[in-house]
Amino acid sequence: MLAYEPLAEIETLFLSIYPRTDQHDELALFVRHESEGRLHCEVKVYFPPAAGRLAHAANATPCRTPSFNGLSLLVGSEMALPHLFPNHR
Repeated sequence: MLAYEPLAEIETLFLSIYPRTDQHDELALFVRHESEGRLHCEVKVYFPPAAGRLAHAANATPCRTPSFNGLSLLVGSEMALPHLFPNHR
């Protein structure tokens, strides 16, 4: 299965739950493609604590805050970066 469809579904769900992301500087989802030398990669989405409702709706598994290396913004406020990853430069 390609990751595009599930990512689009997560993005649509995000925008339906949080339609005004411009009012939430700490609200964004980040994505990372991890291959670790394999032919096919795993796509991981980081749901920060502010996106708890969405994480629950998407059946996400809780984890620690990941390192910012390799993450890219999927959807939400670009201003979330310094809030969620204060040590990133």
